Amino acid sequence: MKTTLNVDDELMRRARCAAVARGTTLTVVVEDALRSALAEPVAARQTFTLRLPTVKGSGARVDPADRAALYELLDERTAGPTT
Repeated sequence: MKTTLNVDDELMRRARCAAVARGTTLTVVVEDALRSALAEPVAARQTFTLRLPTVKGSGARVDPADRAALYELLDERTAGPTT
């Protein structure tokens, strides 16, 4: 089937170079790329898992449920050292 597509210039250049390097046509390169892209089911793709480092703390200095204690701790941190 013939069709018209708008393809990025750099991508088209790379596809043409790949066709020359393989000794084949641009049509074959594009068909192979489409087959490859469409053959892999989305569910089979590897999922990304973010792993953050875990550090051991010295324990909670304040009960998060105690709003007054939280504000007091924040006030101490923003006030800085007393002279």
